[in-house]
Amino acid sequence: MKLVSWNVNGIRAAVKKGFSDYFRETNADIFCIQETKLQEGQISLEHAEEYSQYWNYAITKGYSGTAVFTKVKPLSVWYGLEEDSEPEGRVLTLEFAGFYLVNVYTPNARRDLSRLEFRVDWEERFLGYLLKLDALKPVIICGDLNVAHHEIDIKNWKGNVGNSGFTPEERGKMTQLLDAGFIDSFRHLYPEKTDAFSWWSNMPGVRARNVGWRIDYFLASSRLSSLITDAKIDQFILGSDHCPIILEIAEIN
Repeated sequence: MKLVSWNVNGIRAAVKKGFSDYFRETNADIFCIQETKLQEGQISLEHAEEYSQYWNYAITKGYSGTAVFTKVKPLSVWYGLEEDSEPEGRVLTLEFAGFYLVNVYTPNARRDLSRLEFRVDWEERFLGYLLKLDALKPVIICGDLNVAHHEIDIKNWKGNVGNSGFTPEERGKMTQLLDAGFIDSFRHLYPEKTDAFSWWSNMPGVRARNVGWRIDYFLASSRLSSLITDAKIDQFILGSDHCPIILEIAEIN
């Protein structure tokens, strides 16, 4: 089974930059996107007709949002965390026979860290939500988690200590999540791999020099670790300031 996750930074803009071609070529069983930045009815993706589509739109226009395209119809779909709604469209959960899939776009703490407290509280609630799901069946989490967990996950880590996405609080929350019974699929398979990034600043020359951060993840319940066959980062795929990531895993029964 192949799963893809991509923060497209605006699906309408991404479609103009080759998203549809990549979508067709990857032929994923499940394709998740974050930062859709639209409202219902603003786009029609003809290349995805063979997929069931689920969209969680943010109330604010042109902001946030998540979507999942799946060849296997889910048993149920849940929008948000505690309630079946999500003002910023950040969480979309699909239940399948053998697992839950959670597509997430984690709140950014902002450059001035003005939203750090909100984010930390949000992550507490998110972890509680995941643990409730994990008690029922295994969970696969994918998306833009807006944190570089370790020094190996960011090119210039020394100069970014304490910055948004690399604060002790954010990194600590990622550690707490993994310690609660989940694995980072990429580091599970490639613990020492360097220069493996999924996001780059739009400043000139940054992406060409691969001065990036790894902030997009496929996490999974630890009991699924033996089923994971590969985890990839498609660093050379353009169309967004993020690149797609891929999880290949055996069928989960």
